[in-house]
Amino acid sequence: MPIDATQPYDDQNIFAKILRGEIPSNKVYEDDHALAFHDINPQAPQHILVIPKGPYVSWDDFAAKAPDAEIAGFVRAVGHVARAAGMVAPGYRLLANIGQDAHQEVPHLHVHIFAGHPLGPMLAR
Repeated sequence: MPIDATQPYDDQNIFAKILRGEIPSNKVYEDDHALAFHDINPQAPQHILVIPKGPYVSWDDFAAKAPDAEIAGFVRAVGHVARAAGMVAPGYRLLANIGQDAHQEVPHLHVHIFAGHPLGPMLAR
């Protein structure tokens, strides 16, 4: 069910539990600011999620509250993951669903990285 991205952070969401080590993940990258892991329900041959380690519900929440070093670290982590996975040359898509209209399902900011085949148009017509 899509969530309201303006609600307070819920520390019982699945990504918060992954960050605390309560739920396992197939980790591909981790640093002080971000964690990246394979999606358990991939929508493309390569489908990796990148999440900030801080408690942010959405992109606007992150942009408003995160320190500059955390913002830079998260953005760099996304780029690092794409490069390390060999996605840059053939191309990849970044997607961050924010709020109900975009069908955000987990109330923790996350970026999907899709690759591995031609992805088609950005939105269904």
